[in-house]
Amino acid sequence: MTGALHVIAEEAPEGPDVVALIEASDTYAGERYPPEACFGTDIAGLKSPDIAFVVARRGGVAEGCGAVKSFGDGTAELKRIFVSDLARGSGLGRRIMARLEAIAGERGAKTLFLETGLLNTEAVAMYRRLGYVECGPFADYVANPYSLFMTRKLTDEPSNEG
Repeated sequence: MTGALHVIAEEAPEGPDVVALIEASDTYAGERYPPEACFGTDIAGLKSPDIAFVVARRGGVAEGCGAVKSFGDGTAELKRIFVSDLARGSGLGRRIMARLEAIAGERGAKTLFLETGLLNTEAVAMYRRLGYVECGPFADYVANPYSLFMTRKLTDEPSNEG
């Protein structure tokens, strides 16, 4: 499958391969952080009408997923992003982010917020390259030693780096 492009499309988070990605994402977080520092939205929550869930497939194989929640007040929040070991380092995370940002913008968001773990150094570096800057906790989050809160105005041009 080398060289084949990923197709990133909205899907329900229900198929066995997609559920496996979500579970792998939860396992990844659980191996790095204590339970009180894991904020991943569960599968039931990902089915909410205000959440857009996307899956990246290459040759029919699910290799990444992501979700964004629109609040209807000009803001949105990245709720989940995960790339499997099969596609890590390929730029797929950046492409999933671009799709989620586009969806948020289509739903009226001007600003996107996210919470990530400080130990997710690859993700933090990607967010910074895309123009995200640190901010304080938002919504129901509270400051903790494991989290990094970031934001970006969607009207800003993201970096071309990746």
